[in-house]
Amino acid sequence: MKYLVLIPDGMADRPCEKLNGHTPMEIASKPVMDALAAKSLCGTVLNVPTTMVPESDTANLAIMSYDPKKYSKGRSPLEAVSLGITLGERDTAIRCNLVTISDGDEPYEDKIMIDHSADEITTAEADELVAALNAALPMEGRHLYTGVSYRHCLIWENASHTYEFSRPHDIIGKRIGEYLPTAEGGEAFLEFMKKGYEVLKDHPVNVRRRAEGKRPANSPWLWSPGQNPSLPSFTEKWGVSASVVSAVDLIKGIGICAGMEVINVPGATGNYSTNYTGKADAAIDAFRRGREFVYIHVEAPDECGHRGEYDVKHLAIEKIDSLILAPVLEYLKSCGDDFKIMVLPDHPTPLDIRTHSPEPVPFFIYDPTDEKVGVSTFTEKSCSSCDTYISDGSTLLGYMIKNQA
Repeated sequence: MKYLVLIPDGMADRPCEKLNGHTPMEIASKPVMDALAAKSLCGTVLNVPTTMVPESDTANLAIMSYDPKKYSKGRSPLEAVSLGITLGERDTAIRCNLVTISDGDEPYEDKIMIDHSADEITTAEADELVAALNAALPMEGRHLYTGVSYRHCLIWENASHTYEFSRPHDIIGKRIGEYLPTAEGGEAFLEFMKKGYEVLKDHPVNVRRRAEGKRPANSPWLWSPGQNPSLPSFTEKWGVSASVVSAVDLIKGIGICAGMEVINVPGATGNYSTNYTGKADAAIDAFRRGREFVYIHVEAPDECGHRGEYDVKHLAIEKIDSLILAPVLEYLKSCGDDFKIMVLPDHPTPLDIRTHSPEPVPFFIYDPTDEKVGVSTFTEKSCSSCDTYISDGSTLLGYMIKNQA
């Protein structure tokens, strides 16, 4: 048996005025998803417990069958694992975005959050800025590591791993002063961010970006701290050999901690311009090499949601359908083995609010040996009308692998 799980991150949305009252899933041309959903077990699932923040770490842990209430220790430790960083017992990993804040002469606290991703800065440019921060802000027991694009990892010995930070994608367009780490215990974090702004604002990389009409990555922004993560083996839990295909360190880190093979795809960027075909090819190759379970994660719809790209998000869904799901389905049909396919977003990333929201997401599980009466189109609304609602996302995989439905 072969199992494919496809996660179009943040694909679910809310009806948008700019889309004539529709969602991107509703206007996207996705014939493969729709055809499979018509013959599948369909419904909705709540991946993030109501007591937790709707983030990709908690949601994807749940989809992989790890209860986030038990196993979630912040996203940055998982990203650190993906980057090959070994965390000591006293180390805290903290996500460090390179963001764009307003560039005037106003005090740091009065600046406005413009872009959580600094126009999706390239990794090469970001690496120069990370090096500048490490050189200008040295401290024993602290080091900033380059990740992908705007996503980086600060390792800080003896720093708090429970401090409550604000997520930069939640405060776009807002004055940052109300969201800075100013509570007791946040002084050192705030100092790093403010001094980091002074280091970055006139850095040659940002001078060049402004000249090219791009937003500068002019401030570090810290959030989501945590300590060393640990997960039970996925293979031992489910009895299948497994691979993960993703561009982002968070998902790779979950895969590594779970003992899964992590496949790096050249040109996989984590945004709309990712290498969709390369991800499909990597999944097919994994199946051909004997992997029984492949988890494909595609960040593109989520980034479109965060950037408020009303004209692009549905196109990302279309590319996932035609360039990833279609060829992998064709392979599975031709390989001679039984197979099942599950497709769902991890959480919604509505265009109107440009951040994650907590409501349940649509899913389908397709088994060609046990076809069901599903929905005519795979959308939030159609799946919410189905009888199946799963309140604990960490149990969803059992409906696919163990036939628990």
